[in-house]
Amino acid sequence: MSGEPGLPGARPYIGGQAVIEGVMMRSPKSFVVAVRRPDGTIAIREQPWETLMSGLKFLRWPLFRGALVLLESMHNGYSALNFSAEHGVPPEDGEAPKASSKGSSFVLTVATLFAVGLFIAVPHLLTWGLSKFVGPSMDTSGPWFHLVDGIIRIGVLVGYMAALSKTKDAQRLFQYHGAEHRAIWTYESGKPLTVENARGFTTQHPRCGTSFLFIVVFVAVLVHIALIPLVPRMAANDLVNNLLLVLVKVPMALPIAGIAYELQRLSAKESCPSWVKLLVRPGIWLQGITTKEPSDDQQEIALLALERALAREQGAPKAVEGVTIYPSFELAKAA
Repeated sequence: MSGEPGLPGARPYIGGQAVIEGVMMRSPKSFVVAVRRPDGTIAIREQPWETLMSGLKFLRWPLFRGALVLLESMHNGYSALNFSAEHGVPPEDGEAPKASSKGSSFVLTVATLFAVGLFIAVPHLLTWGLSKFVGPSMDTSGPWFHLVDGIIRIGVLVGYMAALSKTKDAQRLFQYHGAEHRAIWTYESGKPLTVENARGFTTQHPRCGTSFLFIVVFVAVLVHIALIPLVPRMAANDLVNNLLLVLVKVPMALPIAGIAYELQRLSAKESCPSWVKLLVRPGIWLQGITTKEPSDDQQEIALLALERALAREQGAPKAVEGVTIYPSFELAKAA
């Protein structure tokens, strides 16, 4: 997934996400999902990018907008995944699976709780356990606790991605992830959006969501070092106190995401400081796991989604808002 990559200047920012047998592409105003169905036909859903809390203009200011973009990306990203599941998964008994909005909300809630547990609670409690039962002693008021917490968080992230990459479904998803990145590179280079041009680019992209996660860990360590010592002890029992500290960390994730977002945007500029580029680099290394070489037919889907997002952004959509089914890539391209 690319958080919000693009070129500075007049050209619109384009971001994307790999979904089941397809790719989602978004511009500031448009939101397109293209999926290759089991029978070879292509389903494309076109609509405006759904913004959250649009009336609160200050949430679009620097440092605020990162958290809001993250929430919007989660909301719209699960919508794209549901659409891809409806069209990209082989039907059972002649009927494609349908996803309800109620079911989508439940899945999003469960996924959010899982992420909080795996990437916030588990590293914190492992750090506390190591300090208490193995040593050396570390307290949350000192920097070493949060440095070790950050290292464990990276270990959990890399281990989770590596384990996920062993599954057949994830390998297909990671191929579409690579196709998404190549399509964005082609757009950013100013070249025509063709499969041949896309083949010349790497599947790794510095403004991918994977790189964003590494920046988040770095910012989280600094923020926790600065703020957690200011939190008064909330329980006499050490385990209970640390469980409560985990709860304190959860809302802190939003301002941390806001700072990380600004740093990632900075990494897109030619004048980007070298230390910011260093923050992005480990995420690019991890993309060796989360992106794979796409086939030409997968690349077609990514380019098609990007073309439709750009056309809608420029006020010249190629189809009405909603879902359109095309018999082939050639006919979708010619529409």
